[in-house]
Amino acid sequence: MSEQERQDVMQHDFSVEYPLIALKNIVAFPQNRQALTIAREKTVRAIEEAMLNPNHLLITVAQRDANIDDPQAKDLYAIGTLAEVVTMHRQQDGSSLQVLIRGICRVTISEYTEFEPFIRVRAQPEEETLATGPQVDALVRHATSLFERYTQLNRRFSVEDITSMIALKSSPLLSDTLAAHLVTDTAQQQDLLETMDALARLEKICVIMGNEIEILELETTIRSRVRSQVDRSQKEFYLREQLRAIQEELGMESTSETDELRTRLQEKQLPPEVATKVRKEIDRLERTPSQSAELSVIRSYIDWVLALPWKERSEDSFDIEQARRVLDEDHYGLEGIKERILEFLAVRQLRLQAAQRQGNAHGMSQGQILCLIGPPGVGKTSLGQSIAKALNRKFARISLGGVHDEAEIRGHRRTYVGALPGRIIQSMKMVGVSNPVFLLDEIDKLSAEYRGDPAAALLEVLDAEQNNDFTDHYLEVPFDLSEVFFICTGNIKYQIPRALADRMDIIDLPGYILDEKVNIGTRHLLPRVLREHGLTAEQIHISQTVMRRIVTDYTREAGVRNLERQLANICRKAARRILGKPSAHIRITQTNLEQYLGTPLYSNTPPLQRTQIGATMGLAWTEMGGILLPVEVVTMVGKGELFLTGQLGDVMRESVLAALSYIRTRAEKLHIDTSFQDTTDVHIHLPENAIPKDGPSAGITIATALVSALARRPVRKNLAMTGEVTLLGNVLAIGGLKEKVLAAAQAQIKHLIIPAANQKDLQEIPAKIRQQLKFTLVDNMDQVIDEALEPYVEAPDSSTNASEYTAHIESNENENEMPLMPVPLHRDRDDRNSNNITPHDQLRRSGLHSEEP
Repeated sequence: MSEQERQDVMQHDFSVEYPLIALKNIVAFPQNRQALTIAREKTVRAIEEAMLNPNHLLITVAQRDANIDDPQAKDLYAIGTLAEVVTMHRQQDGSSLQVLIRGICRVTISEYTEFEPFIRVRAQPEEETLATGPQVDALVRHATSLFERYTQLNRRFSVEDITSMIALKSSPLLSDTLAAHLVTDTAQQQDLLETMDALARLEKICVIMGNEIEILELETTIRSRVRSQVDRSQKEFYLREQLRAIQEELGMESTSETDELRTRLQEKQLPPEVATKVRKEIDRLERTPSQSAELSVIRSYIDWVLALPWKERSEDSFDIEQARRVLDEDHYGLEGIKERILEFLAVRQLRLQAAQRQGNAHGMSQGQILCLIGPPGVGKTSLGQSIAKALNRKFARISLGGVHDEAEIRGHRRTYVGALPGRIIQSMKMVGVSNPVFLLDEIDKLSAEYRGDPAAALLEVLDAEQNNDFTDHYLEVPFDLSEVFFICTGNIKYQIPRALADRMDIIDLPGYILDEKVNIGTRHLLPRVLREHGLTAEQIHISQTVMRRIVTDYTREAGVRNLERQLANICRKAARRILGKPSAHIRITQTNLEQYLGTPLYSNTPPLQRTQIGATMGLAWTEMGGILLPVEVVTMVGKGELFLTGQLGDVMRESVLAALSYIRTRAEKLHIDTSFQDTTDVHIHLPENAIPKDGPSAGITIATALVSALARRPVRKNLAMTGEVTLLGNVLAIGGLKEKVLAAAQAQIKHLIIPAANQKDLQEIPAKIRQQLKFTLVDNMDQVIDEALEPYVEAPDSSTNASEYTAHIESNENENEMPLMPVPLHRDRDDRNSNNITPHDQLRRSGLHSEEP
């Protein structure tokens, strides 16, 4: 330290406390100016405190870890710099400062006195060792020459900076200046700050500059060599060649991109034809110029092929009992479905074991594909997940709903921009094994258009004899799908293309009965909903009685999705109350249920509680499950017009015409005026006009309503029916019987009329439901009319005892039934001349003329 510097230090009072600012990634040196941007609140306050002092002094200390925003004493170095704030400017954001400080001397922190609102410390100055003589002069000259050489290689210093530094002859000042401007590593800067001997400090600076000069000279040499090797027309290779040259100089092994791909190809163990294809693509990649658009296409293709699981597979579990336990844990009820699945799994496992004994496990066909058909919310997707869990296989799912492009399955050819493999190959890459459980969801929702039929593309995927050589348009090489366990799901099996359905083992999943929904809600849905809402079973309680009312009054579905939504509604309202009172324990009862779910959405009042004329209750089956289908018929004096309302489809309209033709052929036996088609208008209506309706299974329902309206015979109460009717009055079998029966049972209907051909389907209906209902099996419409309509009663004549007939009417009225007296139809023959009939009248009389009012 020079005498002048010593005097500058001694004029400061070190007995007082100084504000301290912690520096990140920088060290302030004595006799050097440093521009700082200050944003931390503590540092800003320390600067402001220093500016309040007359001499504007503070102490700067570097942080040991720059990632700490609020450093403590242990996070700061012990030696720093006493500095003067030369200027201070507040930035436009108002919270940060731009300051310029000048270092004065080195200090050692002796005591931290405060940490809030900023750091205050006491410090003592450090005495520097000042050496003189020829050795110091020589070292100064050596440092100056190294600096000159450094500036020739690194052009970041201006001429003025270089001139001012070369003019420095004091070893302490020269070493501190070079340390502040040349050294960028914080640890090295701190080491130089803590070196009190100016001569030793200058020697360290010379070593650092010598290393930097060697690196810069080596970089220049590499740049020159690379520039001479690269052709002028291929300047884009410059960076790659520079990296290779650097690796060679450092003794590192240089591996090209194509070499890495060849190594991956060798390790992958691909099939021979696939390996040959990839090898050709790698050679093509190596010859392709980097500016070519084909480069990224080729590289992407190679990456896709090498990422696919050609040989990788997971170990199967052959424990059928374990599969049974998994299915029972994840699903309540569905006993018949579980047995079918276990039988299916048992056959697959025996085939696979036999193939493994023969050494052909990977190439053996896996048999038919499993297809689960049922209404939404009955657990088709979760059954697929349970099968994967039972088999210890990975699970992949593809939703086919709305897919209308063949390329979604087979992929796009590489000639298209942005081409990708199809969903099958993408999912195989995602699971990473060649034997996953693959769920093709909503397979009945596929559609075709001008870009191809995705159902046709699935034929190869789902054919066990062909999918071992499935070819994606993007890959252009066969990929083995024979070990994949495909499971398909859908809502309506009749919408699945026949060729696809022929390749599947279809299992029907009917809707749940009431008891099953209650148990599913209590055992599975409620615990899951509670977890999703951050609640526990102790905080909210729902008994099975309340769960039963939620199912009956607030849901109408075959599955349980709406039940889960209603439970979520309860949990949301309960969560709000528990948040206000954490100690609350909520018990949902029949009394307070409406406070959480509102007024019941559905009424449990059974339909047709009294006998009615012209009103029958049919049963229909949709993708949502079974539903009731009321039919209403009224007759009016008219000209034989037929009106159909309620959005009836073509098939249902044909059923109406078939029923009307049957009635006309049997009018006399049914006690109907044989000329009603000339004098009576008939209006058939199916309520809920906004919903389209179609299908043949309402045939006997419509025919019964027509007979009731025309013969004025009431329909018995608590009765529903389903069946297709023919012109001769035969009753044919229908589909979806189980779903229809469940809908009738839920509506508290007691008597069902069904086709005798469907007797075999009664075994699929739970025994508890069969015991609650009366089933009448019929073969023809005569049996239906006898069971569905009240007996015909002759009108009183001169030979009938009037008092007996009156007593019969009164007894019916007491039973809240309508009187069973036939009403003669109006007939006016004066304007109906059989010899003067127009073609329009012939059409109307045939019953085929229909129009909507």
